[in-house]
Amino acid sequence: MPRRHPDWIKVQAPGSPSYLRLKRILRDHRLHTVCEEARCPNIGECWGHNTATFLILGDICTRGCRFCAISKGKPALLDPEEPRNVGLVVKDLGLDHIVVTSVDRDDLPDGGSTHFAKTVFWIKTFSPGIRVEVLTPDFKGDLKAIETVVRSGIHILNHNVETVPRLYKRVRPGSVYERSLAVLKAAKGIRKDILTKSGLMLGVGETLEEVMGTLEDLRQHDCDIVTLGQYLQPSL
Repeated sequence: MPRRHPDWIKVQAPGSPSYLRLKRILRDHRLHTVCEEARCPNIGECWGHNTATFLILGDICTRGCRFCAISKGKPALLDPEEPRNVGLVVKDLGLDHIVVTSVDRDDLPDGGSTHFAKTVFWIKTFSPGIRVEVLTPDFKGDLKAIETVVRSGIHILNHNVETVPRLYKRVRPGSVYERSLAVLKAAKGIRKDILTKSGLMLGVGETLEEVMGTLEDLRQHDCDIVTLGQYLQPSL
């Protein structure tokens, strides 16, 4: 007997006026979102409510996390207009909270941290009262790169551990669990006034005991906020 999916997991094909408007604005400014590049099934709902997570540093990632649908390979050169364009679009949308994330750019000497800082600068230049959250890579543990981002004027530093330590080699090849924890602790040490945040996927083979252990690790590394989400396979 075929397994039925619950009703809440079914979504309508995107196409609302708000969705189409946001898509046009992003195209006009040559910007990417993690919603599109990661083929998130919730894109219609989020874009329909004028919500999106901007993806900077291009759309090609230098790592190959098994759960992610973002293209992997050799990235193109950075677009010098991208930081300013993000700022312009954020102003156009009239947002009061913005989330900016990126692909991994292990090919860049600073991992893309300066580009992050420039993006935050332009966002706050065009929208002075906005709250800025960044979801960053681990920058290979480079403390200078982490400091560049933390001191750029952000309010929330988000770096996801994604899964429990036992599953790292299978789920996050190229990443190191302890290094991700260290990013959070370093960020808090640089600026105690920011909020630190991390996320954990559920449904990739972890046990409850492992989840509890990871939550304790995050607490010990000065993480203020934790999000837990059910893993949904990219499907668009």
